[in-house]
Amino acid sequence: MWRLLYETAARANELLALDVEDLDLANRRARVHSKGGAVEWVFWQTGSAQLLPRLLAGRTSGPAFLGDRQPTRPVAGLDLDPTSGRARAVVPAGRRTVPGAHRVDAASARHSALTHAAEDGTNLPLLLARSRHASVRSLERYARPGPEAVARHLAQTDPARRRS
Repeated sequence: MWRLLYETAARANELLALDVEDLDLANRRARVHSKGGAVEWVFWQTGSAQLLPRLLAGRTSGPAFLGDRQPTRPVAGLDLDPTSGRARAVVPAGRRTVPGAHRVDAASARHSALTHAAEDGTNLPLLLARSRHASVRSLERYARPGPEAVARHLAQTDPARRRS
């Protein structure tokens, strides 16, 4: 879950709402229901592509992410795995380490992914598409490259460097 949060830059509630049928493992993408109910795609990289089949363990239906135990309270049928009887997982508590970041929680994994992509030089249209923000204004607070990234970008695009 943590790797998928970072690699897709999706919202935690979008990933937790995924059913196995929403996953397109061959094309490394999933259909999510975003804010406002729009159906959109999120994409992942090799790390998640290697872990997801193990997570699913051959399941073909039901929630993609399951809690560790049987539910202790009544749960809607759509939120239960038909085989194990386990319920859909909830937003992960606590903080974890994700690739390229310090310790983060589920919400900041998305923001870290976008900041790292911006620092690596990802252009604005791709950042908007990946984050699925409606406007640049809502994206700008998360995709803020640090001073080292700005210095690296200037060094790489220095006209004197291109002449050599």
